[in-house]
Amino acid sequence: MSVMCLLPFSCSLEEETRTEVEKKNYMNNAEEAKDVLLGVYRTNTLDAMYGYYLSILFNLGTDISQVEGSGNENFRIIPTNSFPTTQSEVQQTWAALYTGIYRANDFLERISNKIGSYTTTDKKLATLYIAEARALRGMFYFELVRRFGNVVLMTSTQMSNQNPATYVQSAPEKVYEYIEDDLLYACDILPYATDDQYRESNDYRFSKGAALGLLTKVYATWAGYPVKDESKWEAAAKTARILVESGKHGLLKDYEQLWKNTCNGTWDPTESLIEISFYSPTVSGNSDPVGRIGKWNGVKTTAIAGVRGSCAANVKVVHTFVLDWREDVSDIRRDLSIANYQYTDTKKSLWVAGASDTDESAAEKDADPTKAQKNKQNYTPAKWDIQKYVTTNSFINNDKSNVNWYFLRYADVLLMYAEALNEWHHGPNNAALAALNMVRRRGYGLPYNEANTTVDLKSTSYEGFQEYIRNERAYELAFEGNRRQDLIRWGIYYETIVNTYIKLIGWYPEANYVAYQYTQKNKHELLPIPARDMSLMENFKQNQGWGD
Repeated sequence: MSVMCLLPFSCSLEEETRTEVEKKNYMNNAEEAKDVLLGVYRTNTLDAMYGYYLSILFNLGTDISQVEGSGNENFRIIPTNSFPTTQSEVQQTWAALYTGIYRANDFLERISNKIGSYTTTDKKLATLYIAEARALRGMFYFELVRRFGNVVLMTSTQMSNQNPATYVQSAPEKVYEYIEDDLLYACDILPYATDDQYRESNDYRFSKGAALGLLTKVYATWAGYPVKDESKWEAAAKTARILVESGKHGLLKDYEQLWKNTCNGTWDPTESLIEISFYSPTVSGNSDPVGRIGKWNGVKTTAIAGVRGSCAANVKVVHTFVLDWREDVSDIRRDLSIANYQYTDTKKSLWVAGASDTDESAAEKDADPTKAQKNKQNYTPAKWDIQKYVTTNSFINNDKSNVNWYFLRYADVLLMYAEALNEWHHGPNNAALAALNMVRRRGYGLPYNEANTTVDLKSTSYEGFQEYIRNERAYELAFEGNRRQDLIRWGIYYETIVNTYIKLIGWYPEANYVAYQYTQKNKHELLPIPARDMSLMENFKQNQGWGD
């Protein structure tokens, strides 16, 4: 039985054979090859990928976000770190990532057999498509290695025909080397988005800037926990510098424009390096690439028949994060990132507002940390406020949307560049300060290319700059799927959970923070290898803390 039958789904050998025959008669030109390549991209829209799990569900349980409620039942079991190795969502994400890898391998093998018969123009396009597929494969493997640790390197489709008992786990270092090779290739071959003269459309497609940015993130993660190869900080800094000095990407002037764009399917490669597209004209029918963005992690909204669906708002903001951010009243990102309000029927109201509150008294209560503490635990992310931002179509559905997901923004790369320089040189240089300050200025509504003595960080120590970077990443990238992985690579995930709990109950003794009850050190930094695969792969060793 093949690994494709074992990992992603059950299938029959007869169906696989018919599919193989059909494939041999396809990809006869670049247009047909593009169709298959777009199928590799489409993997990212699955619920088990960025439609739900990798964008939202597996990233909760941090110092800035948690799941709603005071228990761990139903969907809450994953965000509270109380799930077992048999959890279906863990199995599904593991399988979906290997499905993406299989599809990328399959595409690469088939196009290598076909490209010799292509026209000169088609060969140029096919060369770009090969680089895109390798970049996608690197992205899939990156998610596998940073979330599951010791994984299997499936370097060809033929490996899928092996007996599961023969599979062995590769050391994370080997997986990272494989990812590095794929992304370096993509960096060499792909053009910057603004220089692309061959692809008819490069919307939401890998570019040189995307590959460089992803490789920077790979190096920064490789340098951190658990591998801790600190030599990769230099590689991260040098890779990011190529992108920064190219001048091909930048920050949007208006931070809010990011959310107007992604909520309406507007592609702007200025800052968006890797964006998962769920946009289509409607949200009806099974063929639409829909996700949970804005529905699960947006602003609480009630349904209005024929006008809009509801938004569950199951992601809640940890209130100590709100209190910390409110110490800096000039940061415009705070109120664009955190919703202290909800939409009920046709009204927008603050969560703390009671029946007798005026707008003024509700605002005062909202600003006072000693009042309405229970209600303040209902604050949600505001970046995907469907009611506020979506103008292209009406989302009647209660569960799904076509709101896009940012996997990597240029601001993220600037902050990683600054971090890598600080770690490499054991202190910030001028380039590190410049990169950090660009992000900070934009966050305060100021021109990001102009020095500003009010918000610019001056020279500081290695430790001081490290703390600034960690805070700035929380503010700039809040709720975008980075925080948990950041805390893990910094080696402070468990300690952060404990410290957040102490701060939270100091603010409100009855505060909900269920992740504290279940999170264990040296366990929840990685997901478990799914139990089903452990039983089939006899040579596998389970991740620490998850049993034998």
